Amino acid sequence: MGQKTKRILGTALAALMVMGVFAGCSKKNDAGNNDANNQSGAAANANSDWSYIEGKGEMIIGVTYFAPMNYKDENGELTGFETEFAKAVCEKLGVKANFIEIEWSAKETELNSKNIDCIWNGMTIDEERKTNMDISLPYMANKQVMVVKKGNEGKFASAEGVKGASVVAEKGSAGETVAKEDEFFKEANYTAVDAQSKVLLEIKSGTADIGIIDYVMSIGSIGEGTDYADLAVVADKGFADEEYGIAFRKNSPVTLEKVNGAIQELANDGTLDRIAEKYKLQELIKVKANNQ
Repeated sequence: MGQKTKRILGTALAALMVMGVFAGCSKKNDAGNNDANNQSGAAANANSDWSYIEGKGEMIIGVTYFAPMNYKDENGELTGFETEFAKAVCEKLGVKANFIEIEWSAKETELNSKNIDCIWNGMTIDEERKTNMDISLPYMANKQVMVVKKGNEGKFASAEGVKGASVVAEKGSAGETVAKEDEFFKEANYTAVDAQSKVLLEIKSGTADIGIIDYVMSIGSIGEGTDYADLAVVADKGFADEEYGIAFRKNSPVTLEKVNGAIQELANDGTLDRIAEKYKLQELIKVKANNQ
């Protein structure tokens, strides 16, 4: 091999080595950039839901109407424990509370499609909901109870008495879970309705024998001084001890942190207890002041 040929090969080899070094650097840089981008993207996603809510200046809150949580007063104005509670939290957060009535069975679809920003309506916390949504700290205790016409409390106090009875509960609710899964109702005839308020109408009209509703709802909706004075809860027959929480879209840690913080502030300054006492719910509040 001639000297000229050797020089040409040497030059080519050197060029290839330089190209390899640059290629390696480029790959490292690309990997580093990708890692940085991924980290930046994760941070952005974590903050995106709160940024979205804050940017609108409002939190759209999905509710159904039932006393004492969210209902229309004699002037047609929305009121209730949840209504006042949500407004107080939103005031702490610097956004407006905007309430929209939804169908309870479609609540998760409404949330994920961004028709609403949260579900704030006496929502029972369970494992499936914790998997599908981000949920606030538990703020209120609850259970499911049976509502019947006055005078029928004793008749339906046993599984034998419930046999063949017509039972109604709100579709997609904790009450429906009890009606379908609790052994007490295994020989009853269950039918779903689209709202807890419809449950009470069915019992009042006599088209159903037993309604399964939230204990919290029974406090404000039946008995003396209500439109359902002829209905009663079957005493000492509660089902499924529960806790209420507020649901947000999955992967919304910033929103969750801010809302939980505002709830605790309202507990600390006494606002939460004052609102609850107004609606006879103070004994069910789970968030206590931590500044005592």
